[in-house]
Amino acid sequence: MARSSKHRPFNAAATSVASRSSRSIISPVVDLLSVGGLSLLFLVPLLLSGRTDLVLIGVGAQAWIATAINMPHFMASYRLVYGSRRMIMAHKWASMYVPSILLLYIMAAIWEAQYSQLMVIVLITVASVYLAWHYTGQVWGMMASFAFLDGRAFSATERRLIRTSLRILLIWHLAWFLYTQLRDPSRVEWIYRVASGATVIAFLMGAVGLFRMRQRTGRMPPRLAVVAWLALFIWYAAMARDPKALFWVQIAHAIQYLAFPVRMELNHSAAAPNASPSRTIVHMVLYAAALLLVSVIVAQLVPMSLMGVIGDAFGEAPGRAAPILILMFVNIHHYFTDGVLWKISNPMVRQQLFAHVSPR
Repeated sequence: MARSSKHRPFNAAATSVASRSSRSIISPVVDLLSVGGLSLLFLVPLLLSGRTDLVLIGVGAQAWIATAINMPHFMASYRLVYGSRRMIMAHKWASMYVPSILLLYIMAAIWEAQYSQLMVIVLITVASVYLAWHYTGQVWGMMASFAFLDGRAFSATERRLIRTSLRILLIWHLAWFLYTQLRDPSRVEWIYRVASGATVIAFLMGAVGLFRMRQRTGRMPPRLAVVAWLALFIWYAAMARDPKALFWVQIAHAIQYLAFPVRMELNHSAAAPNASPSRTIVHMVLYAAALLLVSVIVAQLVPMSLMGVIGDAFGEAPGRAAPILILMFVNIHHYFTDGVLWKISNPMVRQQLFAHVSPR
């Protein structure tokens, strides 16, 4: 979920939301678990155990868990952007231009893979760098959303402190990527160590921002906003301990995201002329089944068939590169659409996302 740049435009609306009995995206328990509580329950004991291998499961199990959880969060964003002609035309860069550019790049990269892996490596690097922006941006979006549901908004100073905290973590993520992916990490080790030390400053800055909110409002900061912020520190601590723990971070990130498109879908179903609880249940079952089906096709079937087709046409190296390039296409396109669609400062987004709590 993307970040919100300003919150002053809807401070007044926040007061009306606070008067509502329901202040959740799905429910208090589901929100707590999805926003980061589940990952804290899983990762904190692992970190305290002193283990250096945090993945625990084999590659095959990882692939199916990613298909069942991570891939649906990509498909859910596609449902939002391609769900209507209005959305497609309103967001042409997300719906048409960026995917077209990526598709052309992938076609060129597959051709070039017969001779060099350079274009493949470049796309993987772009996706990895973009990922750091995406993770930290989504956490800020979570904090802004749950503050809004709690009837409050961060002040300019609080927002600056917390977002600077997250941007330091973004820099750490980039340094971690270089340190773990370069053949000779010693060249960037000092950058990684400085960035790791700066995470302490990041924690203190964010904590000060939250404390200032407590002083200003006379109430504890929104619990779910704090959980989302803390979870990111734990995710990155796990990645620092074991780079392969990125797998669990991807799953935690996907779970964090999925509650929001699910809420949009619930609100859309509830707004239908013939809406009823039973129709909503059927609608959501079909929605979940469709996400899973498309996820299996995209994650499991397409890469296998594509590998064979490309391999037969261009050779073994392009055949192996094709599934990786398709995955990078999905990732980068998702990051972009996420940044375009999820603007909490946008009145239309607020109306659709918070329709179940906003005054009618």
